[in-house]
Amino acid sequence: MITKLEIEFPATLAMHSKNRGEMEARSRFLLALKYFELGELTSGQAAGMAGMGRVSFLAEAARCGIPAVDLEGEEMNNELADG
Repeated sequence: MITKLEIEFPATLAMHSKNRGEMEARSRFLLALKYFELGELTSGQAAGMAGMGRVSFLAEAARCGIPAVDLEGEEMNNELADG
């Protein structure tokens, strides 16, 4: 199920984009990226929200400094032991 969200933004933000479509795409990506970083969306869900393929989304996320996998403590030990 898809739900639309309308967001107000300062006009100065629009100056960073060439056109409205570019700004909408960038905003969708950045919002999806943040939800992915917080662990609230899977990479596939975030990619879909951003209108991208999963591999492209993960590559762009990495370029923005967001790792594809964020394991901590015991999770990392388990993953390395299974490898």
